[in-house]
Amino acid sequence: MEPIILASASARRQELLAQIGISFTVRSQDIDESIGSAELAEDYVMRMAMEKAMSALRQLAGSQGGDDTLVLAADTSVVCDADVLGKPSSESDALEMLLRLSGREHRVLSAVMLATKNKQAAQLSESRVTFREISLAEARRYYASGEPEGKAGSYAIQGCGAVFVKQLHGSYSGVMGLPLFETAQLLAEFGVSGQPPIQSD
Repeated sequence: MEPIILASASARRQELLAQIGISFTVRSQDIDESIGSAELAEDYVMRMAMEKAMSALRQLAGSQGGDDTLVLAADTSVVCDADVLGKPSSESDALEMLLRLSGREHRVLSAVMLATKNKQAAQLSESRVTFREISLAEARRYYASGEPEGKAGSYAIQGCGAVFVKQLHGSYSGVMGLPLFETAQLLAEFGVSGQPPIQSD
């Protein structure tokens, strides 16, 4: 089978997909990620994953592959008080997000979609993350590390941002950006199975 098309430039998603032994090629998509004025967070992340997948399929039409070319797309959002916290646009934006998450629980929604020309399937992962209290000085130091840039909610659970996480209920990989349990289920629907490396004792 031809490698799956990953419709994302995210290094985290690439690492996670490789972790479960899936061969893929990257074809990142540039789409409008604006949320609708009355759009629910769950609907938003599912729509974003779908639009990325459909955009990739349109690009691929006539250039490579056929009806069976398989695209994987995903989207992750941090949700606090029903508000979607996207990627920070500035230091003040990042600090505002981090302090808003400080000392409380928020949700992380990750949608994953697999699509060919004739078939589409998607799943949604929801995780609940509780942060400890974060001081303004800590938030500033964290932003200065560069890690919050390009991260939904201004943090990376797989990096230094892990020190803020008091509790996690749900999918660690989903919070990173690609829920592997749901991804593997979808891949199986399309007849794809990974070959994760076997660790010897």
